[in-house]
Amino acid sequence: MPQLFLNEKSCETTADPERVNRATTEMVRTVLAVARDDRAGTRLFAREPVNGLQLAKEHPISRWIGTPGTKDLWQRLAILETKWPHRAAYPDGETHSDVEYRYEGEAVDGLGAAHLSGGLAISLPIEPRWDAERLTLVREELLDDEDGGSALTDVEVKHAARREHLDTHRSWIQRGANSARQKAVEGLRSGTELWGLKSDLFPLLQFTRLSEQHFAALPEVWVRPVGERLGELQDAVSDWDPQQQPISPQWRSYVRTEFESRRRLCKFIDDDGEEYLFDWHCDFLPSPGRMHFRLLHEQRTLRIAYVGRKLGR
Repeated sequence: MPQLFLNEKSCETTADPERVNRATTEMVRTVLAVARDDRAGTRLFAREPVNGLQLAKEHPISRWIGTPGTKDLWQRLAILETKWPHRAAYPDGETHSDVEYRYEGEAVDGLGAAHLSGGLAISLPIEPRWDAERLTLVREELLDDEDGGSALTDVEVKHAARREHLDTHRSWIQRGANSARQKAVEGLRSGTELWGLKSDLFPLLQFTRLSEQHFAALPEVWVRPVGERLGELQDAVSDWDPQQQPISPQWRSYVRTEFESRRRLCKFIDDDGEEYLFDWHCDFLPSPGRMHFRLLHEQRTLRIAYVGRKLGR
């Protein structure tokens, strides 16, 4: 469950508007790249509401919204779960008022909250000092003793200002996503519940509208195995580069295409009203459970049309 904390100090420059807008586009793409791996768990904490963010001096986020190429990015950012201020991430009643974090001598609330919460700090990539995968902060904590002194320690916080910085943190993000997804799947009792959570648990996968009927008909014994297979398919497409792997992703389980003699069984109507061949499939237990889909190379994902008993039986 990656909690992201926007570094307010990276939003206090006097850079020219064009540079701020370019940096904002990269920062938003970085946030969305995290959400691509864990949409359900990603939360963005900031100093102020996301629709009122100050990105630089006299440069509110409204000056970025509406510039060319930002409409889709803004819409995707706006539907993420966001909270403010940074301390909204702390448990109820906890203020951490006895702790202060500084970077290069300045108090840094967002970076400190990221360290206290075990999250990921996010910066606007304008100043070179934020171009790093990790930042070292000075943490000062008041001591509970008669002298009333304090202790200074150097601490390291996970950080990203560009998408390239996420490469270092990818396994950490995916471990959190997989753990949360597995816990959610284990609690499901019906295919209807699984269908209702598919966008949160498997945000990279696509489903035809007509496939809902097949999920709704799943008996309880198949719900968890299907959820686990969907998770494996999600992991496979998350690492898929069709330029490097032109046939298919690196599958996490036994996935193959159908025999020629059975392909006539694997044609389903997609949302555009056209019939397509969904002959890629995987099995799930107890046998004879199968899930059918087709690959969408241009979109780096796959589209599921059927789940249930092996077709033709």
